[in-house]
Amino acid sequence: MELNLYLHNTLSRKKEKFEPLNAPFVGMYVCGPTVYGDAHLGHARPAIVFDLVFRYLNHLGYKVRYVRNITDVGHLEGDADEGEDKIGKKAKLDNIEPMEVVQYFTNQYHNAMDKLNVLRPSIEPHASGHIIEQIEMTRKILDAGFAYEKNGSVYFDIEKYNKQHKYGILSGRNIDDLMAYTRELDGQEEKKNSFDFALWKKADPEHLMHWPSPWGEGYPGWHLECSTMGSKYLGNQFDIHGGGLDLQFPHHECEIAQSVAANNKTPVKYWLHNNMITLNGQKMGKSLGNAVSLDDFFTGDHELLEQAYSPITIRFFMLQAHYRSPLDFSNEALQAAEKGMKKLLSAIKTLEKLTPSETSTSDIQGLKDQCYAAMNDDFNSPILISHLFEGVRIINSVNDKKETITAENLETLKKLMNNFIFDILGLKEEESEGNNVLVDSLMKTIIDIRQNARENKDWPTSDLIRDNLAQMNIKIKDTKEGAVWSVDE
Repeated sequence: MELNLYLHNTLSRKKEKFEPLNAPFVGMYVCGPTVYGDAHLGHARPAIVFDLVFRYLNHLGYKVRYVRNITDVGHLEGDADEGEDKIGKKAKLDNIEPMEVVQYFTNQYHNAMDKLNVLRPSIEPHASGHIIEQIEMTRKILDAGFAYEKNGSVYFDIEKYNKQHKYGILSGRNIDDLMAYTRELDGQEEKKNSFDFALWKKADPEHLMHWPSPWGEGYPGWHLECSTMGSKYLGNQFDIHGGGLDLQFPHHECEIAQSVAANNKTPVKYWLHNNMITLNGQKMGKSLGNAVSLDDFFTGDHELLEQAYSPITIRFFMLQAHYRSPLDFSNEALQAAEKGMKKLLSAIKTLEKLTPSETSTSDIQGLKDQCYAAMNDDFNSPILISHLFEGVRIINSVNDKKETITAENLETLKKLMNNFIFDILGLKEEESEGNNVLVDSLMKTIIDIRQNARENKDWPTSDLIRDNLAQMNIKIKDTKEGAVWSVDE
């Protein structure tokens, strides 16, 4: 097992050596989607980022319990204890049960993640399935003196908490700034301070999703859900908590405060946050008219897209940026990613055809060390990919007889490329290219016709085939073993 993995911890704002609380067991919690609409790029990035983390930790030999929740209640439109429940609102509009909304969009989300080759988590709990635990955690926070009940709702008392602990340790927010700049919201008068947040919210008569509690009919606060499910499945302290940068404040900040108040322990050792996604340099959003769903990308059916992009192309493009860097989608960048990925996958096929020599002119062990060093440096996937393209160069050079490789080094290179490309980066041959066998057969037929023309000195036919294939960027190369074809990128 590699033991030199370093993570950039949002909490400490520096890279720290990864040392699990109970090695080889690793507990990882990632905030999952609120399922009330089609899966979009905002869903894809954290899913792919933490799938990479999950895959690499498993590769290193850790036993990872990966928990990713489904938010199906309590996430209000305003994200500040105001507005309608997002799922309840969708249910009213469609005149169906809220759990029909949840099931439909959960299925849609799973389908999209499967296409992106995102592994399913170890546990995928629903917030609505853990109401009892959330009521119990609210009780504990009340008993500890860090919450108060008002008119059937229970609120977390940030000012009181801050006197004994530090609110804002994750985001760097200062409570004095919160007091000065947090605006008053309609219907928030029952709070001691406008920035206090709901642990349990009294349900209005028209609210569709509610449960009995010691404080009356209501529903849990959004922040409480993750604290409850994280501690239930991973314990009061666990290793990694991940999510998008937009969740750092207030969601994750509130999670920390709740857990410390209830359990008197800092809940998470390493906080990881992926950065945001933009489209052509602009933040994506329905109000801006540039929201593009994953299905839009897969079909190309959107005015902002020049073509359809396969799920694995989108996955590879996301992995070309470090998870803590902002990521901008453009047609040009996606098309470049598509070409690069095809080169990687094509090299894997060439790798299987290589024959070893008595000597080796390539430093395969050095390449292996570089690949692991990249991933051990806070999961630096773009640097890893650059090293894998060096592997592609070696493969093509050996294939062209410009370099040599021993049998031992060849086996090391095969294992290295396959492990990192397929098992860790999670790339795979495109399902849309399921006709590869047919394409190969057709190309073999074309090559045979060309070869027969050459043998019969039918140069016009041979040249016509060559020129037409060249127009499609298909290159024919004559070797001692026969003609081979490739797509010239």
